[in-house]
Amino acid sequence: MRRYELLERITWIGACLKEAGSTAAPATLQDHSMQDIIARNGLETPEPLKAEVKGSVPPWLQGTLVRNGPGLFSVGNSEYNHWFDGLSLIHSFTFHNGEVTYRSKYLKSETYKSNTKADRIVVSEFGTMVYPDPCKNIFARTMTHFRNIVPNFTDNNLINIIRYGQDYYASSEVNYINQIDPLTLETVGRVSLYTSKNHIALNLATAHPHYDKDGNTFNMGTAIIGLGRPKYIIFKVPANASGMRVNIIVPFRSTLYPSYFHSFGMTENYIVFVEQPFKLDIVKLATAYFRGVNWGSCLKFDEKDSTFFHVINIKTGKAKSLRYHADALVVFHHINAYEEDDHVVFDIIAYKDSNLYDMFYLHNMTKETNNFIQTNKVFSPPVCQRFVLPLNVQKVQPGEAMRSIGSNEYGCSAGMELPGINYNFNARKYRYFYGSRLEWSPHPNKVDIVTKTHVEWRQENCYPSEPVFVASPGAEEEDDGVILSSVVSSDPSVSPFLLILNAKTFEEVGRASIPVPVHIDLHGLFIPAKS
Repeated sequence: MRRYELLERITWIGACLKEAGSTAAPATLQDHSMQDIIARNGLETPEPLKAEVKGSVPPWLQGTLVRNGPGLFSVGNSEYNHWFDGLSLIHSFTFHNGEVTYRSKYLKSETYKSNTKADRIVVSEFGTMVYPDPCKNIFARTMTHFRNIVPNFTDNNLINIIRYGQDYYASSEVNYINQIDPLTLETVGRVSLYTSKNHIALNLATAHPHYDKDGNTFNMGTAIIGLGRPKYIIFKVPANASGMRVNIIVPFRSTLYPSYFHSFGMTENYIVFVEQPFKLDIVKLATAYFRGVNWGSCLKFDEKDSTFFHVINIKTGKAKSLRYHADALVVFHHINAYEEDDHVVFDIIAYKDSNLYDMFYLHNMTKETNNFIQTNKVFSPPVCQRFVLPLNVQKVQPGEAMRSIGSNEYGCSAGMELPGINYNFNARKYRYFYGSRLEWSPHPNKVDIVTKTHVEWRQENCYPSEPVFVASPGAEEEDDGVILSSVVSSDPSVSPFLLILNAKTFEEVGRASIPVPVHIDLHGLFIPAKS
């Protein structure tokens, strides 16, 4: 078997194959309508609504796809600045005996309740800083100022739906999560990760945990304020318990500039943490309110710094003595990681800079299409990169503890984001991943990392969400299953629909049209029906 060498860098250019029989032109934004879809306030559909199915729904597909994303961008006369600030709107597609039903509800977080009660935005978000109502008395205004000396983050959990123990939660990147009922979408209640009850004290945590074969949940967070020095924390929630246990502590490289991270990798025996030079300035964070800037402005990319990779043994909590580094990059999403031939292999979606976040300011996203493209020409497109880390290197010379590592780019998958896999192959050697290609309009793709080819589905003026793989019962082949994706269109004659693709061929199996408006979402998961 071929050994990956240090310092190796290969660009894989493969044939890019379109879906067989597809003749649709590349989707383009509709200047008069897509911008409205992006920033319009969503509607709740609290009761199950039957969808119209065209084609077929596999009879074995039984369960609920629950998705999360921003849905409310203005409250009263106040508006959010950034798309990632919108209040969480959760929606679901339930599959039962060949039928599909749809429903949606706003997450009834404390942030949602405070804003709607005041009929204005009163809780700051990452891209929107708010200040006291001038009509309040001086005591109330003073207390609001005082509370912002140390940021008290929102509980507007709009990024993902995750599982801890037997419960499901709406999650973002803060210390609060909100438990939901995945069937009714009712909000059960808020839980804080910054509490001694859970044996950890986190200020931030990812919305992309990992689940092992026994159903345990692993996640990472950042402890900025609390006992001891600031640190990264890796924790575990057992499959049949609600308590959280600290497994591993990783110290900051820089106390005042911790690395931002949105996700991490996990193999059978190791956690892979990318400490990137996209950093949070703690001093700026603590003073943002008084300087009149938002918390998002406290994130800075240091292109002159290196990216460091931590390989940490899950069982012992010890990091490898070797230190691995690469050139500066930004990563939001890991694809997968596994062990092979005494190496850790992991794949990520990488950027050359941090401009992606700035693209999502609403004043930018709602521009006329040509102006939007012109403004964002400097946007660094995502690239799928593979890194190969040796676990045991003999005769390491003094001063060589810091090493570069092998890297590959999948040439035919440039522009891919929102990656997903058959999760049965998580932490294992795998062949396929699925994602949305970003060419000013997303469309789902399947990438074969062995043949370096991909297939894609597209329909003019349609905007699919993150593709979710659901395996067929008893499947042995990695791509034996279906892809699910929620699709909205800027064409008013096309209703929103849930797309079902054959994961092997990427041919459309069926679609379930929804007779009400559907918002653009971010992440979610499929929950199989209980047998």
